[in-house]
Amino acid sequence: MSRISKLEPSLRTRYDLSSLRMILHLGSSCPAWVKERWIEWLGPERIHELYGASEGIIETWITGDEWLSHRGSVGRPVRCQIKIVDEDGRDVSTGEIGEVFSMPGPGFGNFRYLSDDPRRQRDGWETVGDLGWMDSDGYLYIADRRVDMIVTGGANVYPAEVEAALDQHPDIRSSAVVGLPDDDLVSRVHAIVEASRPIELDALRAFLAERLVRYKIPRTFEFVNEPLRDEAGKVRRQALRRTRLAPTPAPDIPVAPGNTHSSDIHGKDNS
Repeated sequence: MSRISKLEPSLRTRYDLSSLRMILHLGSSCPAWVKERWIEWLGPERIHELYGASEGIIETWITGDEWLSHRGSVGRPVRCQIKIVDEDGRDVSTGEIGEVFSMPGPGFGNFRYLSDDPRRQRDGWETVGDLGWMDSDGYLYIADRRVDMIVTGGANVYPAEVEAALDQHPDIRSSAVVGLPDDDLVSRVHAIVEASRPIELDALRAFLAERLVRYKIPRTFEFVNEPLRDEAGKVRRQALRRTRLAPTPAPDIPVAPGNTHSSDIHGKDNS
C-alpha cells in the first residue's frame, strides 16, 4: 500500500477501478498518511481495516468513513470485549496507553500457550502483547508491541510511529526501528532502512524533524538492500535486533546504500 501510494498519480489513475468493491488491509500497522492517500484515491467507502490475532482472541473492524472520524483507529470490537490495563492489571483511563486485553466471545480463542506467560491470561482476559488505548466512542488504537517498545533516556518510543515517518520519505521502500544498547541513554533508537537510492543523512534527519519530536528521531541509521518485511508484511524487530547484537565489527561511517550489508551502522548522532 505504501509503495503504490508513492506512484505518480498519472500511473495510479491510468486504470479503470470502477469494479473494485473493497480493499481490506490487515497484518501490519498502516501509517495514517498511507491510509489517507488510499481514501483520497478510491473513496472511504471502499477502504476497510481488520485488526486481529492468529490466536482468535481479538478482532476489530473499521470502515474508511469511520476512520476519518477516528483517525488512526483500528476499529471497534467484533465478537469480543476489549479493555486496556496498566502494569498491575488495573483498568486505565480513556485515552491512556496500556496493554490490550480481550475476552473472546463463544467459539473463539480456543487455544493455549505452552510454557504460558501468566501476564497473557487474567481471569479469562487474554493478550497478545499489544499496547494501545481506546477513545470515548469505544474505538481501539494500537501503539505497538510491548516487547518492541524502546525506552531511551527515560522516554518511551514506539517503533511503529518512527517507521511510519521514515516510510513517508519518497526514497524509502521500507524501514524497521529497534532499540540498541547505549552507554548514555540505556537504549538508542536505531533505524534500518531499505532505500531506492542514496539518502543524505542530514536531509533525512531534517525530514524526520518535521514529523517526530527530537528524542524519537533515530540516533543511528543503517541502509540495507534486502526487504525488511516478511511475506505477511510484518517486521520481525526482535530478530533484527538480535542480529545486530551479535559480536561482529561494524563501521561507523556513511556508506552508500548500494554497498552496505546488514551490519553497517552509520550516521551516529552524539549530540
